[in-house]
Amino acid sequence: MLFTSLEFLFGFLPVTLLVYFLLPTAGRNYWLLLVSLFFYAWGEPKFLIVMLVSIGFNYLIALRIAELGEDPSKALLRKVMLGVAVAANIGLLFVYKYLNFVIASINTAAGDLEPVFKQTEFVLPIGISFFTFQALSYVIDVYRGVKVQKNPAFVGLYIALFPQLIAGPIVRYTTVEEQILHREVTADLFAKGIRRFLYGFNKKMLLANVLAITADAAFASAELSVGMAWLGCICYTLQIFFDFCGYSEMAIGLGMMFGFRFLENFNYPYISKTITEFWRRWHISLGSWFRDYIYFPLGGSRVKSRWRLVFNLSVVWLATGIWHGANWTFLLWGALFGVIIIVEKLFGLPQKLTEYRAAGAVYQIFVLLAVMLGWVLFRAENLTAALAYIKSMFALNGNLLWDDMFQFHLREYMVILAAGILCSTPLIRWGKEKLSALHIHVGQACEVTGTVVQFALFLVGISYLVMNAHNPFIYFNF
Repeated sequence: MLFTSLEFLFGFLPVTLLVYFLLPTAGRNYWLLLVSLFFYAWGEPKFLIVMLVSIGFNYLIALRIAELGEDPSKALLRKVMLGVAVAANIGLLFVYKYLNFVIASINTAAGDLEPVFKQTEFVLPIGISFFTFQALSYVIDVYRGVKVQKNPAFVGLYIALFPQLIAGPIVRYTTVEEQILHREVTADLFAKGIRRFLYGFNKKMLLANVLAITADAAFASAELSVGMAWLGCICYTLQIFFDFCGYSEMAIGLGMMFGFRFLENFNYPYISKTITEFWRRWHISLGSWFRDYIYFPLGGSRVKSRWRLVFNLSVVWLATGIWHGANWTFLLWGALFGVIIIVEKLFGLPQKLTEYRAAGAVYQIFVLLAVMLGWVLFRAENLTAALAYIKSMFALNGNLLWDDMFQFHLREYMVILAAGILCSTPLIRWGKEKLSALHIHVGQACEVTGTVVQFALFLVGISYLVMNAHNPFIYFNF
């Protein structure tokens, strides 16, 4: 079930909210768990079994780790139990997400011979990368000393809570532990939740979905002009941001409606001055997960050897590429960012560039270009297609500078493209803050006007849904 579907907006969500607020406080978590499992089972009920197995296994093994306590004589057993949890969760992810990729790679390496292994019939459960990482972080946190949750329903609610279940943000148990047990929904928080949901919905429906028309046309074309290749790349760069950021905002808004406060997942990443900064602003929950559960345990940046630092960063960025998908394009995409970040760390570029504004401005352009070329790898079906697309961008295919296709898409979607570029920067937010600083009534007027505009745009988005507009979320694939 999609947040941007008529079934969700006018069926699932109103009923869920109505029953939630009619129930006594003691029953609300159980209701949320029930509807979250229903939400997950909506498209493919068989995937619910995978979800329930994950919840049950991680609940039991975390309970066992907590029972072993801090007794030094049981330290080894605790480590073994943690190792089993890590192996089981990563193994589940590997079987469903990467096994067929590994089999295909082995068979390809074998050449024209008979396939070494047959492909499996496993279908990727939606959102498995997100709920697996949440479950794993819970077990690791319990191992590190966080109080175990003895109610299996509450562990299930943490892993399966529908606002962030399918595409994040990845929520840490320590963030919502107290909120699961004790939370309150005020009128102000509920109103903020509605506004955040509207912002996310409109970003998805009116920006991401429209920009996708040009991006899809460019990446599907066999012959691209230079102009169309760049236009398609720019549109996809904006599309993936508004698609994922829009989903995260809807998730945060829905969480507020039920009293949960999830951490932000995006912070205007395209204004970043370095690649290091970009990954502090893009998919923040994933970056912090890798930092806290892989990078820091390996030693982080506080290591004596530069080679050890390179190793630690390489592991993190290999894992980042693998997490995003079973394709060589994702591995190369992760490696691209890993190499640049390693260079930035070794030469202290983030610190040095602040001292030289001209060099900093040039490097910022390089950062944006690297991100855009990275998205070409991310979007392309394979490495061959990615290379061909990049060659078209730099006129290395003997292609035209522009053509009718480029002129058509630029003319038709110029306004949306401009709106996308503007909304990917904090300019509107800065403008509202400046106006609000003039007088309290000006600030209130801006808030009301903004809400009215967003609601009007929401109605436009609903009209697209009534016309059966195609609107899948990109990160549902991960």
